[in-house]
Amino acid sequence: MPNGDDQALDQHSLAERLARVQAGIADAASAAGRQASDITTIVVTKFHPVALVRELYELGVRDFGENRHQEASAKAQELAEVQDLSWHFVGQLQSKKARQVAAYADVVHSIDRPALVTALGVQSKRPLDCFVQVNLTRDPARGGVEPDELQPLVQQVLDTPALRLLGVMAVAPLGEEPRQAFARLRALSETVTTLAPDADRISAGMSHDYREAIAEGATHLRIGTAITGNRPVPG
Repeated sequence: MPNGDDQALDQHSLAERLARVQAGIADAASAAGRQASDITTIVVTKFHPVALVRELYELGVRDFGENRHQEASAKAQELAEVQDLSWHFVGQLQSKKARQVAAYADVVHSIDRPALVTALGVQSKRPLDCFVQVNLTRDPARGGVEPDELQPLVQQVLDTPALRLLGVMAVAPLGEEPRQAFARLRALSETVTTLAPDADRISAGMSHDYREAIAEGATHLRIGTAITGNRPVPG
């Protein structure tokens, strides 16, 4: 059964949920001495139909996130006529799917190993914007490069003409205070900018912790249910 928070989400329209999150982002940015206009909100539409993407587009959203290739590809094809829509691939990416994802994605947020850099490096699209994902947990099975392996991976991306590094990405570990985790990510971002001064962006923060991410310098938020409402049960 849905809990109270789930029910609260469903009591508001899509436009109301979007407005509430936008207001929250503006408040968090102001508290951090930042401008909300400098923060990109990516609405993650996993499991939701194309109709929801169209409705969000009519509400002014231009950046959409997906983490499953098959679903993302189908949506991108159906909305191919929409010229100013940007697709962000935010999930773990298999190397064998890299070329297919590069065909429609404008940004890949989950580069986490040399083999994936190599696979994306042979795609023929214009330079693909990307983030290197960092594992902030102690679990090697989680997505992301280990912090002590970050700089070599960053250098490989920088040496790959088909890729354009924007910065770093991470998910805050469960059971840890999010701001503490995002502070570590911010420090890692600063090490990346010693190699690539322009790669200063940070993809961090989701529905439950975007305020903490903004406080630690996040430039790209990946927000799903707080805007889209509860996800449909996948078929």
